[in-house]
Amino acid sequence: MSIRLGDEAPNFTAATTEGTIDFHEWKGDSWAILFSHPKDFTPVCTTELGTVARLKDEFDRRDVKVVGLSVDPLDSHVEWADDIAETQGQALNFPLIADHDRVVSDLYDLIHPNANDTLTVRSVFVIGPDNKVKLTLTYPASTGRNFDEILRVVDSLQLTAQHQVATPADWQQGGDVIIVPAVSDEDAAARYPDGWRADKPYLRWVPQPQD
Repeated sequence: MSIRLGDEAPNFTAATTEGTIDFHEWKGDSWAILFSHPKDFTPVCTTELGTVARLKDEFDRRDVKVVGLSVDPLDSHVEWADDIAETQGQALNFPLIADHDRVVSDLYDLIHPNANDTLTVRSVFVIGPDNKVKLTLTYPASTGRNFDEILRVVDSLQLTAQHQVATPADWQQGGDVIIVPAVSDEDAAARYPDGWRADKPYLRWVPQPQD
């Protein structure tokens, strides 16, 4: 059964390169990103894991815990980690789940027979502090994930969770945002005493709210 936005992220206990974790306990009240890899020692995923490791400070700044997953066993992960450090110039600094029994893969519907009936697809799940799934993405094997875009989405999710706004196409941190239709003009006037720009009654722009 596929996981939809708003569903609770399934909990699990699994062995990782940083010890055994209970997922919900490990993430606590933080945001989390779970991202899967078809197999150890694959070229695209090697570059992805190195990229995520280099971005650790960015994830930490957003209170996001990152965990990877592959269906290979733990000893294979440890060997792969050496290759990642050698080729990407950055050692792993987040846990990588050894899902050789595919328990987590089945929970998150990561085995897609149309793509491959034994290996996981390359999916991303962004999970909020409430353990609800806020974003899902699935990539083909040939296309590396854009983690700048994933950070951008996290920024949007965190902003819109705190304020009754939405972010437009191609929004970047610090850009103008949209007042959501559920906020009346009367309520908007109380929230934004300096006013807003209205292209249409339903399209009202304000500067990005500050925390």
